[in-house]
Amino acid sequence: MHAHHHHRGASTGQVLRWSLLATALFVGIEIFYGFRAHSLALLSDAGHNATDALALMLAWFGVYVQNKPADEHKTFGYQRAGVLAAFVNALTLWAVSVWIIWEAYRRFWRPEAVNTGTMMLVALGGIVLNGGIMLGLSRDRHADVNIRSAFVHMLGDLLGSIAIVAGAAIIRFTGWHQVDPLLSVLISALVVWTAWDIIHEALNILLEGLPRGLAYSAVQDAMRTVAGVLDVHDLHVWSLGSSSHALSCHVLIEDLPLSVSDRILQELNHLLSDRFKIHHTTVQFEHVSCGVTGTGCVIPVTTEHAHHEHP
Repeated sequence: MHAHHHHRGASTGQVLRWSLLATALFVGIEIFYGFRAHSLALLSDAGHNATDALALMLAWFGVYVQNKPADEHKTFGYQRAGVLAAFVNALTLWAVSVWIIWEAYRRFWRPEAVNTGTMMLVALGGIVLNGGIMLGLSRDRHADVNIRSAFVHMLGDLLGSIAIVAGAAIIRFTGWHQVDPLLSVLISALVVWTAWDIIHEALNILLEGLPRGLAYSAVQDAMRTVAGVLDVHDLHVWSLGSSSHALSCHVLIEDLPLSVSDRILQELNHLLSDRFKIHHTTVQFEHVSCGVTGTGCVIPVTTEHAHHEHP
């Protein structure tokens, strides 16, 4: 499974690297023709594409770093590097969207004459470019919040290019210049709404919240159904990365030989892996119920242990 994940990460990294180069080249093209066509829409889209290039660079860096093996300093590895990149990307989406809305408001009251033919040709190129990048990222966007943040960046710019084409056509045939800023506001609102989902998920992972799609009670109740398990408490479930989850808990069992308790442990691990996709587990067995407090589980200290003196 680890080898498959590494191969997928390598192929995704290649897609991101080539997408970054193509996007950076297209930014230069948009800036050049934006000035030639006197199109603020193209220049605004070039700015949006520049943030897309930054997003792709952050996503590529996240994929590269999160595949590095764990070491004595980062014992869980670097899986959250991609999550952090996704969080930063989503924040830049919000910032760019606010800027576009402000520019749209200004342009609505002060429209400028533009070369609609150049606008349409360059925007059509943007549709092809961003559509191709989205196709390359579509395979991993559901499993990795980092890839999804880059995908949303591309989606926002694809919609922006479509809006430029539509706006240029309407301006050419009606002369109504205000249509461009109106479309920009609608697209920016969609991008802000989509970016919120990424921010919410990234924050949940960074704050070690319950993994998306899991129910705390469902995990606890399922573990209690394993033969030999009397109770499950002090249960913690969190995400190491977008698709890697961990669990620690205390399990109350009878005072059993190690050979018997090992069978219970294997059944618990199989259950957690197969049903909940939790592959990193730490289970502490107890045969005396501990007192659960606000700071965790407190093992009762026996009288014999309390009076034992260390030399």
